[in-house]
Amino acid sequence: MRGVWGVAEVRAAEAPLLAAGVPLMARAAAGLARRCAGMLPRVYGARVLLLVGSGDNGGDALFAGALLARRGAQVSALLLGSPLPTGAGGAGVVGVRVHEAGLAAFRAAGGRVVTSPGRPDLVVDGIVGIGASGPLRVELPELPDVPVVAVDLPSGVDADTGHVPGRALRADVTVTFGGLKPGLVVGEGARYVGQVEVVDIGLTLPPTDLNIADMADICAHWPRSRSYDDKYTRGVVGVAAGSRRYPGAGVLAVAGASAGPTGYIRYAGAGAHAVRDRHPHVVVTDRVSDAGRVQAWVVGPGLSLDSPAQADLRTAIAERVPMCLDADALTLVSTHPDWLAGREEPLVLTPHDGEYERLAGAPPGPDRVAAARGLAKAMDATVLLKGPRTVIAAPDGTAFVNPTGTRALATAGTGDVLAGLLGSLLAGGVEPTWAAVCAAYVHGLAGQHAARGGPVTASDVAGALREVVAEVLSYG
Repeated sequence: MRGVWGVAEVRAAEAPLLAAGVPLMARAAAGLARRCAGMLPRVYGARVLLLVGSGDNGGDALFAGALLARRGAQVSALLLGSPLPTGAGGAGVVGVRVHEAGLAAFRAAGGRVVTSPGRPDLVVDGIVGIGASGPLRVELPELPDVPVVAVDLPSGVDADTGHVPGRALRADVTVTFGGLKPGLVVGEGARYVGQVEVVDIGLTLPPTDLNIADMADICAHWPRSRSYDDKYTRGVVGVAAGSRRYPGAGVLAVAGASAGPTGYIRYAGAGAHAVRDRHPHVVVTDRVSDAGRVQAWVVGPGLSLDSPAQADLRTAIAERVPMCLDADALTLVSTHPDWLAGREEPLVLTPHDGEYERLAGAPPGPDRVAAARGLAKAMDATVLLKGPRTVIAAPDGTAFVNPTGTRALATAGTGDVLAGLLGSLLAGGVEPTWAAVCAAYVHGLAGQHAARGGPVTASDVAGALREVVAEVLSYG
């Protein structure tokens, strides 16, 4: 599991080291230069362009440029900092604010200050760093189609949220210092960072409540069949999904549940014939009230909003077992929040942005982690906020960013598969937040696997789940 830290936490960890004279910038520059060198066919004679802003981010770039220049690279710097007042001394010779020590080291190593990008082999984005906020305030030059390395994070991306309020520079590689920041892993920013490399500069960061799970975490939380298990002890999951208009939603939700750890699936809904035809191992009924006992319910995919759907949802809520609410069930509880009053059993909500807005009364906004946490606390539920980088938040503020999301999942029905898988994990006894984390992770990997064969449908994702679950069960 990898931690993610906000700017304030990183600054607090840097402060005592800076006060003690620890050369953090030198460490950062060395890591940056090493990564840049690795992206060049050869360092000697390579042309490297630094985009240099006014702050420490620009200083990191200049010191790294000096190291590359000493190895024989032809390094130039385009200074994009804020203008200096007329007649200002010191670094005023270049007309803009710049890290003076970095510029001096850069020039001493043979680096050149230029006024146009030229034809570099590599571009280093050191315009602004994690302390910046708001839109990027400098004009970005027209750059040739060459690899871009971002210093700490791409310029124009908010480090704490991933929000991109205006223009931003897209990186192929981001070299970040000390630890991951939210803007590198969530929101729009995650689309700009490329491959992220964390350089250890000696920070001691505190425990964090924002993390990224890895395969080892999923393996540790995924239930295994025991020698004495039968179909009931593995867990019984109920699936209330599908309608006359959307019978496929029930089929897909059951497909997701079938890939989970439970041994028995009970389906209730108007898609009974379609479910029976595709999944003969499932016990089907028309109504939740006739389904029998379960250890968890999945309610909502393609359910509709009519009176029978409302009755099924209320019946499932009354059974007082863990529950995953998705799609139409979220719309219903957004207009009837009293239906959940007094409920103490684990609850997982899986909204996309529109459903989130119906539940919370406002869209998620640019800070998706804060949005998920806010709804989780308000509804005393685990919230899985869907998106290219899905965020999972618990009522206590613990949050995870799912690293396996893929654009292949942006197709109808994949959310139904996810809900079914999540419900199966709940019925298998997995704690709700980890059930959501595991379901999102495995669902994302299934999307990646399915995409290898071309265009992806929800059925393809469901079909890929078994291979991914096999990888989880055999991991380590």
